[in-house]
This record gives sequence, structure tokens and C-alpha cells, in this order.
Amino acid sequence: MKIAVSIFSFLTILIGTILFMQFQVYSDNLDSTEKGYRYSQEIEIVYRGESLDIRQHFKNLPNEELMIEWPKTSINPDCFIENEHSCARLSEDSTKFNAGETRAQSISYVIPLTDGLQSRKLMKNVFATLKKGDVQFTTVHISTGKEVKGQWVTGLPLIGEQNLSLVNYSMFSGEGPVKDLFWQDGDFALQNEVGAVSIYSRTPLKAAFYEKLEKVNFINDEYLAVINGTNVDGIDGFRMLFVPDATVAKVQRNILITQLEATYEFGDSPYWLKELMASFLTGTVFGTEKTKEVAATITGQLTDGQLTDWRERLRALEGKKVSGELLDKELSEILGASTKYISMNAQSEKSYPFLYNDPRHLYVNSEKQPAVQVVLKDGEVLYGADLLLESIGYDVSIGEHGYYAVSETREFRFPHEPGFYVFNQRRYNTASLPVKQVAGQYFIEESWLQRLFLVDIKKTEDRIDITAP
Repeated sequence: MKIAVSIFSFLTILIGTILFMQFQVYSDNLDSTEKGYRYSQEIEIVYRGESLDIRQHFKNLPNEELMIEWPKTSINPDCFIENEHSCARLSEDSTKFNAGETRAQSISYVIPLTDGLQSRKLMKNVFATLKKGDVQFTTVHISTGKEVKGQWVTGLPLIGEQNLSLVNYSMFSGEGPVKDLFWQDGDFALQNEVGAVSIYSRTPLKAAFYEKLEKVNFINDEYLAVINGTNVDGIDGFRMLFVPDATVAKVQRNILITQLEATYEFGDSPYWLKELMASFLTGTVFGTEKTKEVAATITGQLTDGQLTDWRERLRALEGKKVSGELLDKELSEILGASTKYISMNAQSEKSYPFLYNDPRHLYVNSEKQPAVQVVLKDGEVLYGADLLLESIGYDVSIGEHGYYAVSETREFRFPHEPGFYVFNQRRYNTASLPVKQVAGQYFIEESWLQRLFLVDIKKTEDRIDITAP
């Protein structure tokens, strides 16, 4: 094994020298241009049959106390003496790096593998991290015995591999952290890289797949590994997506939703809301029919300048909890008029039409009625009929022959078909519908409300007052 380790070290120097010259310049530039707790790391992994022996080198460390978060499954946490300064800041209990001028520190630990290296087993959170730190750049070296035949995946770009007489060696390197490891035996391999996406598969994918994938827009360029297949636990890894029977549509959806969930908080918002945001952020509509319909409707309401503003506002929501109500607020500000289009669609299984909502507070006989909707549709002002008519003393119901509103002295029936209404058993012809359905709800038109129900309506900048006898 000493020979294997020597070869491993030689390969590390041979393959990594040029890359790490660039990496050190990258790290120094980061530190000189940006303030904050950022660091870079190099990780060496040796598989020894029943364990992963790991050496982790932290670089570009700030001069402050840094707490170490060891992997939960790790044993034998220790200093790795690479040089006389490599453990100078490590505390006696190995829980932290003390403040100090030394910018590079090294540790070692072991991840036991009870059943050895298992194919298609995703190993989660196997690396140490520094609490509250932001990893800017990572390089990973993996060495196994010659008899171990298979492919490693880390979520970082694969830089190179070497198969020597005693050792198989892989090197990954790129921006950002690494948390998980995946290994699969046999002829599973990296098939291709398209932009910031690497595709791993047992069988090669057709050229047309990559041609279509090149045309797909993503939200950001953070590197991701897409595995055409599954793992034994049926879960995705950090920067690793498992897509069985991969198609371009599946890869597009999985990557976009993953990128969104890493950037925004959605809570219990419906899935299609994520597709809607991804469609606008990438400029490519995809997803369910509802997503496509809502996206097309919103686009139809916006000028080119407003559409650009809409996309910029969506990007500015990074880190916030996204809901239909929040998106409505942003959309309303762009349009200069209030709408609840997105939130109403989020609450409804069926498609809800685009309506403008009057944002003013509604009062009936001086009592606030926050649940009564006031909307503008096709040039008409419509009031939510059920709650409003009940608030002025009518019992409302829906029967076989139409919509009924009944008080002690007045009785109305508004039939489902246009052309007339019935008041106190007498029919009156009309050219328009006083009461109509919008998205399954009944509304009464403003002028008919005044004429038939004898109400007085006064409007100010912030309120609507309805006075009924």
C-alpha cells in the first residue's frame, strides 16, 4: 500500500500543479476583492476496503476562530501533519481552528464503510465543513485499489483519471463545495459534458440528446452531475441528480427545480409555481398545461419593458419565501393595477381568468367587508355576489333555474341563460347579465347592483362605501 500511496502522491503533484497555480490565484483574488468568511479546500480520499481515509486541507482561512463540523459518521478525527504549520491552529479537542496567521490547516478522519464500497449507494455528508464558512473552490482526489472498477461522482467537474498497475485515481475540481460521494461499478462512466452539466450513464446517449440539451437555458451555471439511473436510496445528492431513462425534458425539469429550490424558499406553494418562475427566469416556458397557460396569460398582459422588469423582480426575490400572493404583489406593481391572478390560480385546480382587483377597502353600511371581491372584467366592475348580498339582508342560493336572492319583501331570480331576470314573480327582459359566473363564483355588475338592490355607492382613493336601505 505504501507504493500505492507514493503513486497517488506523485499523480496528485503531476495532475494538480497547473490547476492549483490557477486555484491559488483565484483564492488570492477573492480575498483581496471581497471581505467575508470564505475558504477553499483540497480533499484526498483513499479507499481501504472497509473505510474511506480522508485528508482535508483548508486554504485561504481568515484570522479568526473557526468551528469545525466533523461528519457524523466519521471516526479518528485528527491533525494531518503536512508541514510544521499545518495543525498550528487546531484546538486540543479538535473542535475548532483558533485564530491565527496561518492560512492553511489540515485534518484527517475516517469514514467507516460497514459493508465496504457499495455500488449505487449515495454517501451523504461525508466531508468536514467550517461552520458559517462559504466554500469557494474544491479539489477532490480519490484513490482506490486496482481491483476496484467503477466510476466516482462528486458533483464537481471530472478533471482526469489514471488507471495504473496498483492504483485507480480520479480528480475533480471546481467552484463551490462538495458534500456527497457516489460510486457505481462496471462500465458506468462520464459520457459527456454540456455547459455546466455532466452526464453519467452506463450506456451512451444519442447525439440528438446533447444537441437539444445545449439549447436549454438554466437559471445559473453552477455545475451539476446528472446520473442516468437511480441509487439504492432513491434520493438526490448535493449537486447530483438521478434521472432514470433520462430525456432532455426530464433533465431540464430536474435541474431547473433544483436550482430554484436552492435559491428560493417555496414553503407549501404548488409545484407549478416553481415551473412558472423557472419559465420566466430562463425565457423558456416548460411544465404542465396550467403552467404554460398562466405564463402565456401574464406575458400577454406585459409590454417588453414590463416583461424585463418582471424577470428582474423575480431574480431579486432570491432568498425570500415565494408565494402566489408575493408574485401578485410584484406583478401588480409592474402593471400599475392590482391583480390576484397567480394566487387565485394557486388556490384553484381549474384555470382562473386574469382579472384586475380593486384594492380599496369595501364597507357596507359602515361595516368593513374584507372578503367581498371587487374585480374589473371586460370593462365592467363586478362585486362578489354571495357575501355582498348577504351583508344587505338577502339570502342567496343556487337552484335549478338560476341564482336566487331573497329578502322579506323582495325576491330575485337570475337565470343561467341571458335575456331576462325575475323580480317578485315578474319577468323583466334585459340585454346584459346582472349576475354572472366568473371562475365558478357569482358576481353582480355594479350598475345592476345599484338599480336592482337600491344601494348607493361612493368611492374615495382608499375605500368603497355601499349604503343599502
